[in-house]
Amino acid sequence: MKTNLIDTTFVIPIRIDSIIRLENFLLTIENLVSNFDTNIVVIEASSYNNKIVESLISREINYQFIEDKDPIFHRTKYLNIASSQVKTDIIGIWDADVIIDPMQVVEAIMQIRLQKCDVAYPYDGNFMDTSYIIRNRFYINRDVAFLKKNESKMRSLYSSEDRADAVGGAFLVLYEKYKYAGKENESFYGWGPEDGERYNRWQGLGFCVYRSAGCLFHLSHPRDINGGIGLSEFSTKVKAEALNLATNLTKKELEESIKTF
Repeated sequence: MKTNLIDTTFVIPIRIDSIIRLENFLLTIENLVSNFDTNIVVIEASSYNNKIVESLISREINYQFIEDKDPIFHRTKYLNIASSQVKTDIIGIWDADVIIDPMQVVEAIMQIRLQKCDVAYPYDGNFMDTSYIIRNRFYINRDVAFLKKNESKMRSLYSSEDRADAVGGAFLVLYEKYKYAGKENESFYGWGPEDGERYNRWQGLGFCVYRSAGCLFHLSHPRDINGGIGLSEFSTKVKAEALNLATNLTKKELEESIKTF
């Protein structure tokens, strides 16, 4: 039986650059729709619409295609576009290639429903890259327990080996709080430390954050220009932006800065 998450909308922006990324996206969608009675918004932005994604996902999913010939995927912009369509109390921002134990999601949402937190990460900070071997096996068996059993064979995706502190991949937040905090900062163009900046912004605004026990799994995939910061000038810009919001602004200054997003 599916868990009732009608008060939640999961938002997933995508750009499909390989068959593996397409398969990962479909696995991520399956992980949600097979376990939850919920709402999902998918925005695909690419140079042209081949209609593959649209033909493979359920019509119950709110799907939108936006033509975008820019080789850089401006993810923060598309998250803001997608989130403007949300009409539920809770929003979940999801990467297109993550798998998680559904009970961790339910626990996180319960904490928000009970007003014990503003933001809930449905994992403990461990964001583990599966490797292609484990990823391929999971594609066949669709068994989250298999991923959990093989966690020790995976590497941490972004956090250091001795600190479980990842703040990307998947999170849930009260929608009104998300809007109050400025949603996504579109100064982050392409791949960058927007997850860290967002988390620091929430901390500066005094948000209460909760974490579920258990890790988040990242399905391995090839990386193109959108898989890492390519230009040193851009890298310097986004890091400076994150540092400024993280350390130099008071709460009042932060609230004013958010108005410029």
